[in-house]
Amino acid sequence: MSEIPGPGRPREAVGSPLAGRVAVVTGAARGVGAALARRLSDAGMLVALIGREEATLRRAADSLPGRSLCVETDVTDREALHRAAREINEALGQASVVVANAGIATGGPFVHTPADLWQRVIDVNLTGSANTAHAFLPHLTHTRGYFLQIASTAAFGSSPLMSAYCASKAGVESFALALRGEVEPDGVGVGIAYLHWTGTDMITGVDDHPVLQALRRNQPRFARKVHSTDEVSAWLTAGITRRARHIYAPPWLRWCQPLRPVFPTLVSRLARRELRRQPPSRVTADTGVLGAGGRADIDACQATTRLSGPDRP
Repeated sequence: MSEIPGPGRPREAVGSPLAGRVAVVTGAARGVGAALARRLSDAGMLVALIGREEATLRRAADSLPGRSLCVETDVTDREALHRAAREINEALGQASVVVANAGIATGGPFVHTPADLWQRVIDVNLTGSANTAHAFLPHLTHTRGYFLQIASTAAFGSSPLMSAYCASKAGVESFALALRGEVEPDGVGVGIAYLHWTGTDMITGVDDHPVLQALRRNQPRFARKVHSTDEVSAWLTAGITRRARHIYAPPWLRWCQPLRPVFPTLVSRLARRELRRQPPSRVTADTGVLGAGGRADIDACQATTRLSGPDRP
C-alpha cells in the first residue's frame, strides 16, 4: 500500500458533487482504469487505485492532482481485497464510488485455448467483479454509494474466437442487474457501463483476429471509430456523477438496446461467412492474451503459482 498526497483540490472539482468523496477503481494501472482515476481525481475525489502492476500503478497515481492510494492486489484474491478495503478505509475513508473495471481478454479458438487461461479470464473479469462488490459493499451501504460495473458490447452479441471474454462480459452484466435489485433498498446504486471500441492495448491486435476484423469492417463508419480512454473516462465520470443505471460509451449505443435480440444472429452469420474465407492456419492460430495489462496479470499469476507450488522448499 502506498499513499500519495495530492497538491490540493483541482479547479475542476469546484462545485462537483463528487468532491471530497472516496473512489475505488480496479484495473487502474493503465487504460480506462487509469484515465478514469484521473477524471475522478480532477472532480475532487480521493482515489484508491487497485491493480496488478505496482510500478505502473504508482505512475498512474503520481499523475493525479488529488490524494490517492495505491494497493497492489489481485481481484481474484478475496482475502486480499478485503484487506485492501480496510486499508483504504483507514487511509482515505469509506468508499462512495467503486468501479469494477479490472479485466483481461484472450483470443483464439476455444478448443485451442488452454483451460487455465480460459478460466483466468472468467476469474478476473467475472469473479473479480463479484469479489470487488463483496469487499466494498459495507462501504457503499454506509455511504449510500454507487457501484459501477464495466461491461462491453461483447454482452450484446458474442464473437467467435473471444469466448471467455464474451462469456465474462455477459456474466458481469447479469451479475450487476441481480445485485442492483438486492442493494437498491439500502440506498446503493448499481450502474452498468457498456464500452465499444476503446483505444487500450487490449485491441491493438484486433486485426490478428479475422472475425473481429470482419465485425469492424462490416459496421457503419461511425460504429468503427476507436474512442480514446480520455473520451471514455469522461462519459463514465458523467454517468457516475448522476448515478446512472446504464452508461454507454459512446452514447449512441443506448439506441442499440432495443435491437439486442437480433445481434447474436447477425454476428453468427457474419462469423460463419468470415471463418469459411480464412485458411485453417489463421483460424487455429493461438493468439493468447491480448494487451500488456493481460500479459502482466498472467505473468504475475504464473509467478505466484511457481512460488506457492508443492516444490517450494
